[in-house]
Amino acid sequence: MKNILITGGSGLIGRKITRLLEQKGYAVAWLSRSSQDQKSFSWDISKLEIDPQAMEWADAVIHLAGAGVAEKRWTAERKKTILQSRTQSTSLLYHAIEQAENKPDTLISASAVGYYGVSTGATLIDENSPAGDDFLSQVTRAWENEVKQIESLHIRTVILRIGIVLDAQGGALQEMLKPPVAAPLGTGAQWMSWIHIEDLVRMFVYALEKTTLQGIYNAVGPNPATNQQLTYEAAKAKGKPYVGIGVPGFILKLVLGEMASMVLGGNRVSSQKIQKSGFQYEYPELVTAMDELFRK
Repeated sequence: MKNILITGGSGLIGRKITRLLEQKGYAVAWLSRSSQDQKSFSWDISKLEIDPQAMEWADAVIHLAGAGVAEKRWTAERKKTILQSRTQSTSLLYHAIEQAENKPDTLISASAVGYYGVSTGATLIDENSPAGDDFLSQVTRAWENEVKQIESLHIRTVILRIGIVLDAQGGALQEMLKPPVAAPLGTGAQWMSWIHIEDLVRMFVYALEKTTLQGIYNAVGPNPATNQQLTYEAAKAKGKPYVGIGVPGFILKLVLGEMASMVLGGNRVSSQKIQKSGFQYEYPELVTAMDELFRK
């Protein structure tokens, strides 16, 4: 396995995966609509077009493509974009792989712990837990169903259900620490199943290289925290003022609309399956993860 094709390669996670793979001696190319500073093959999801040479070149595919779920308010049009950016891109990959003479032998696909529903309380969730019935759960189920079509082509397939990714340069942490004073959201008691971005990047490469891995794994750290705990430790590491009075839920609903369910709900998700396979975390504890992100 030498040539790795990445969708969504220009994103925060994709760039870090690219860097790690290249450090390990892999050749990496992106599927992209426009020319990049990285070797790339063209595709256009809206036109259902893809360079057929991409799959002939690739030994494995890492599939990260999908519109950000927290970037814009959830209008009907935005919901459609969130869903179709995942299902149509995966369907496009399926048809390209199906038609390729020399097929890649591995697909590692992103998914999300949103599969289980936006709010599952304190119950510890594992990969066998049932799906939720809210919008994000419906999106994730549809996405994974498309991925499983690729698996039917006898491609080794791994789905990583990603939790809240901690990175100082973007994502949830950046949004949480934007206000002048950090504060919990709602009651602050909701669970947040987090993972340090470096551990997530290593997990993708681990899934790529460990050829016995197949199926669905939760891509979360081993120690979930409440929203209040995570906000406090983030503020402490960043050197930002913190108050323990939560931002009222009704205000978040006024500002964010339906999207507020993402921050007012939560999941306590197990990482036991990926750990039992042999994966080891560099940042299993919240305090050390925050220290690395803000104090290095």
